Amino acid sequence: MKMFLFDFDGVIADSLETYEWTVRECLNRIGQPIVKTRADFLELFEGNFYEEITRRGVNLEAFLKASPGVLAEVDFSGMRLFPFLLPVLEKLSEGNVLLIISSSGSRSIRKTLESNHFNGCFRAILGSDFMLSKTAKIAHAMESYDVDAEHTYYIGDTAGDIREARQAGVKAVAVTWGWHSRETLEAAAPHFIARTPDDLLKI
Repeated sequence: MKMFLFDFDGVIADSLETYEWTVRECLNRIGQPIVKTRADFLELFEGNFYEEITRRGVNLEAFLKASPGVLAEVDFSGMRLFPFLLPVLEKLSEGNVLLIISSSGSRSIRKTLESNHFNGCFRAILGSDFMLSKTAKIAHAMESYDVDAEHTYYIGDTAGDIREARQAGVKAVAVTWGWHSRETLEAAAPHFIARTPDDLLKI
């Protein structure tokens, strides 16, 4: 048995526009508008998102307090999942453990899955309301489901995803249909690169 831990935004959900707007709006509301361009936004995912905004001087407590009000304005029913990935998720779930580990809140993720009528493959969703560190959430998942690092894979689309997976000691899988370029992903040294969802079936 293997365990596949999936990032949500950019891997499962086509959510770049929504996520960027949400982050920008939170920062604007707390008077710390550090994101001016798409490039600024994507740089926040070179490492752990929350550590990166803190390193840039953002008051993390204020940011987290502003988030619920901003998220309440988001129409998650309009967010779409990548249709080409869904059959692969169903195949991977046969005999394996699948979880979502994300920087987004679990409630937002559930809303998106429900609005797309897709929710049966994942044993759990570990969002920002559980822990902020993906490395810590990966360790929690391995302990909870009694799967060792050798058989655990984290699938992400940003350099930060890959770095946190490597810190947790698991196999880091970069997908090229998400937010970061292949060059940026390769710089983080993933164990595998998936150019298409079907590549995940070959791991």
